[in-house]
Amino acid sequence: MSNAEELYSLLVPLIEDRLIVPRACVAEVVRLSRTEHVPGAPDWLVGTLDWNGRTVPVVAFEAMLGRGLPDSSTRTRVVVFHATHSELRSAYYGILTQGFPQLVRVNRDVIKVDTSAGFNESAPVVTRVRMINEYPLIPDLERIEEQLVEAQDAPISV
Repeated sequence: MSNAEELYSLLVPLIEDRLIVPRACVAEVVRLSRTEHVPGAPDWLVGTLDWNGRTVPVVAFEAMLGRGLPDSSTRTRVVVFHATHSELRSAYYGILTQGFPQLVRVNRDVIKVDTSAGFNESAPVVTRVRMINEYPLIPDLERIEEQLVEAQDAPISV
């Protein structure tokens, strides 16, 4: 199998699940430090983080799925993603993770779509996949960015 048929990906640990994302989407993994509260923001937007002189919104993926906010610990990190949505004020956004992502190489021999799980239509999930003994979620990064744009443009309620 040629390298062109493989994709370097990251398994991003959450509380109950893992996400699998292309390595190229990720700018950096940083320790969670103090976040600034965003007035009127949805529950899943935990705040903004100062990263390399930029204000980066940070989301809790679990909360986007309606599972509530995860507790932060010494293992909590932020995976900083490159944004592709031109209307997102920051060119980056972060997703909370519970530890360091694991680098994996993915090809069509090791990954299969798992159709047993259903998700709400508004959930930012493309699908769940089976990858050897793992069942990670493929997040809909475009949908996450769209929700961030909606949140940044929403009027602030007092």
